[in-house]
Amino acid sequence: MPNIQQLEDLTTQVRRDILRMVHKVNSGHPGGSLGCAEFFVSLFNEIMETKESFDMDGIGEDLFFLSNGHISPVYYSVLARANYFPVDELNTFRLVNSRLQGHPTTHEGLPGVRIASGSLGQGMSVAIGAAEAKKLNKDNHLIYSLHGDGELQEGQNWEAIMYAAGKKIDNLISTIDLNGQQIDGATDDVLPMGNIKEKFEAFGWTVLEIEEGNNLEAILYGMAKAKAETGKGKPVCVLLKTIMGNGVDFMMHTHAWHGKAPNDEQLEIGLAQNAETLGDY
Repeated sequence: MPNIQQLEDLTTQVRRDILRMVHKVNSGHPGGSLGCAEFFVSLFNEIMETKESFDMDGIGEDLFFLSNGHISPVYYSVLARANYFPVDELNTFRLVNSRLQGHPTTHEGLPGVRIASGSLGQGMSVAIGAAEAKKLNKDNHLIYSLHGDGELQEGQNWEAIMYAAGKKIDNLISTIDLNGQQIDGATDDVLPMGNIKEKFEAFGWTVLEIEEGNNLEAILYGMAKAKAETGKGKPVCVLLKTIMGNGVDFMMHTHAWHGKAPNDEQLEIGLAQNAETLGDY
C-alpha cells in the first residue's frame, strides 16, 4: 500500500521547488505545474513501472510523454526527487546551456525526458507511436501521456485521437489536465470545446474522470481503474479535474499565473503555505 503521508510530503516539496525555480529566473509556468504536482508525484512514485536506470529505448517499462511541455518545473522537480538526476541541478532551470530548459528538450540528454515538447498538440501523436512500438516489440508495458485542456483546441489532437481508436491502441492512457484555464483566460472564453468526455467517447475511447485531481488517493484509485481498462481494444482517456495554482492561495483558480513568476514577497508567501518537508536544493 502506498504511504500517502510520504507522497503528501513529497508533493509539498515539489511545490516549493516549482516556486523557487520560477522565481530565481523570473520566468516559467507555475500555475499548471502546481496544479499537476499530485499527478506527477503519483505517476512517478506509484503508478508507472520503470527500470532503475534510464535509457531512451524504454523497452520493458512504462513510458511517459509530457505534451504540455510548459509545465516543465513540476516535471523536472519530480524527476530529480525520483533520482533521475541530482536535485541541486534544479538550480540551473532556464539558464543558458542548462539541461533544464523552459520546455523539455532531448539533445542535452536529461534523464527522464523522451521528447522535446512545448509545441502544443503533438504529444498525443508521439504517445500513440510509442504505444504502437510497444505492440510491435511484444512489450506489454503501457504508455502514459499528459495534455492540457486548452491544448485540445489544436486540431492535430483529434486526428490522433481518431487514429488511436481506429487502430485499437489499447496500451495508452492519456490524461487531460482539466483545469479550465489557458494563457489568455478560461478555456470556455477562448474557445469552448463542449463536453470533452462525450467527444472522446464519440471518437471511440474509454473515458474515466477523476473529480478530485489534486487528491492523491483519488488519483491513485482513478489511475488504477484506468490501467484496468487497458488491453480491451480501446485507448483510455482520464479527465483529471485540477485547480491551476493549487497549494498557493493567490495563484489558484486563475489564468493569471499561467506564465508569471512570483516576486520576492510572493515567493515567501507561497513557501510559507508549503512548509519544507524533504529539504530545498
